[in-house]
Amino acid sequence: MNTIILASASPRRIEIMQKNGVHPLVIPADVDETLPFQMSPESAAMFLALKKADAVAAETLQDSTVIAADTMVICNGKIIGKPTNEMDAFLILKRLRNTCHHVITGVCIIDTAKNSKTCFFEDTAVFFKDYSDEEILAYTATPEPYDKAGGYAIQGTFKKYIDHIEGDFDNVVGFPWTRIKPYLR
Repeated sequence: MNTIILASASPRRIEIMQKNGVHPLVIPADVDETLPFQMSPESAAMFLALKKADAVAAETLQDSTVIAADTMVICNGKIIGKPTNEMDAFLILKRLRNTCHHVITGVCIIDTAKNSKTCFFEDTAVFFKDYSDEEILAYTATPEPYDKAGGYAIQGTFKKYIDHIEGDFDNVVGFPWTRIKPYLR
């Protein structure tokens, strides 16, 4: 049986896999995430996932399945990254307030035994409620928003500000498990 390798140290991705009975070998990819040219968010997410998967697959055991992902938050056509500090987190969440944004995750799966690569993306629309500046400040005073694109955790305390989503919940948490699972058989 193939060794399942997760090319990410994301606690949320590890948790999704473990709660579904998969205990991957975790080998975070160390790659330059600079894009070589302008591309759509969907293409960029898949490009970066492929780059991460290729880097880890090049140094792994035979007969392994390498899973890599890259997640982006898009609002009004602009990529919103991880906040760098409390003010940045505040401004991001203020911009997302009472709007819809998209969480796009690019995934690349390399099966070294079959010499195959598969890349795809998942797009989930997230609709935020209207919340106050004071509520944002209270949230940004916690450690929760700082290692996440978009500055929030849908599964954390910020979930009370989510009106609804259209798409895969796990995609917003870490990556689209239902799309990945069939490749692990």
